[in-house]
Amino acid sequence: MEPTLHEGDRLLVLYGARPRRGTLAVVALPDDTSGVARPLAVKRLAYPDPDGSDGSDGWWVERDNPAEGLDSWAIGAIAADDIRARVLLRLPTRRLPRRLPRQRFPITRRGN
Repeated sequence: MEPTLHEGDRLLVLYGARPRRGTLAVVALPDDTSGVARPLAVKRLAYPDPDGSDGSDGWWVERDNPAEGLDSWAIGAIAADDIRARVLLRLPTRRLPRRLPRQRFPITRRGN
């Protein structure tokens, strides 16, 4: 989901929250073509499935990075039941310098 999320970011999520258009959500993607389950993924909820003529309440999900990952353009709309949680907050990774600068303290001797 780069550029929105970065490796190591932590997410505060609300399980069972009502989906909202334009927000990030933790979703269960459908199994791949060989029947292997895919891991949970973070996707942007674009809009409710416009082709929900069968009465299903699905959502169209999209990715923020068009070069990587899957979205509804490849797998179709996902069922509302597959939306596990809504992302409330991103806690960015703190990047520390590789080496902290060494502080030099003068050594002083106390007189006898």
